[in-house]
Amino acid sequence: MAETLIQVKDLKQYFPISTGLFRTKPLKAVDGVSFSINKGETLGLVGESGCGKTTVGRTILHLYKPTGGEVIYDGKPIKTKEDIRNFRKKATMVFQDPYSSLNPRMTVSDIIGEPLDVHKLCSNKKEREERILQLMDYVGLNSEHAARYAHEFSGGQRQRIGIARALAVDPDFIVCDEPVSALDVSIQAQVINMFDELQEKLGLTYLFIAHDLLVVRHISDRIAVMYLGHMVEMADAGEIYSHPLHPYSQSLLSAVPVPDPKVARANKRIVLTGDIPSPLNAPSGCPFRTRCRYATEACAEKMPDFKEVEKGHFVACHRVKEIN
Repeated sequence: MAETLIQVKDLKQYFPISTGLFRTKPLKAVDGVSFSINKGETLGLVGESGCGKTTVGRTILHLYKPTGGEVIYDGKPIKTKEDIRNFRKKATMVFQDPYSSLNPRMTVSDIIGEPLDVHKLCSNKKEREERILQLMDYVGLNSEHAARYAHEFSGGQRQRIGIARALAVDPDFIVCDEPVSALDVSIQAQVINMFDELQEKLGLTYLFIAHDLLVVRHISDRIAVMYLGHMVEMADAGEIYSHPLHPYSQSLLSAVPVPDPKVARANKRIVLTGDIPSPLNAPSGCPFRTRCRYATEACAEKMPDFKEVEKGHFVACHRVKEIN
């Protein structure tokens, strides 16, 4: 049996938005999301822009204080400031933009060494320097890069610096927030392969957030699909690609380019009508119903449960049995 490392239960993240004089309305960025990640596993989290993927990652790490629900790490709920401090020694984040997530006034050595200083992980200067050089070696940077500044590097190298910084505290769990979306395609492959190698070498567990479905398929063991702050489908990567059950997942996967022209011509593209609704004024019942070709009146009345319809395959849809 695989051992669960991270468990997220009914996670909610609401942001108060001003709607006039002394009035606010909650923007439900994440609304009742639940999942678990096993040790050594990569869970891919996909969905279109604005669906709440990044907010899930940041809320798990308590960069945003959760509005509701709980995060359980290695069997222990994270509640107090002490819990959060200890959790951050074992859980880190690789940010999306390598251009804005690194301090331009700090050298590479200082950027990678900052978590070591914050958590007091090195007893002397020599140990600190050795650890920084070891981390740079992990991500394919040379020792002579240590004294240089972030602006002297390319996007791919900057992302490597960010990954080395994330590895500094010797974490078990890393939230990878679209770590390759700002990079050239040729560099993307190198960075993705490096994530794979580091996982094997250091026994890491990833929550891999992305909107590129081909990247997610390559690196993930399981894939979860989000829409408007809700989880709509989750299954093994192979299963979700060959047999998507939710209408939104089916539409997403129909847009993935296929390298074989004959197969590509035979594939029918499922085009969604309408725009994604605002999380400030989300539709009643199922959040996807305003763009779903199978929606009925029942879909407007009640939010569908996120339940297991086949072994290891979870879907939130009232009509999942009828449409598949």
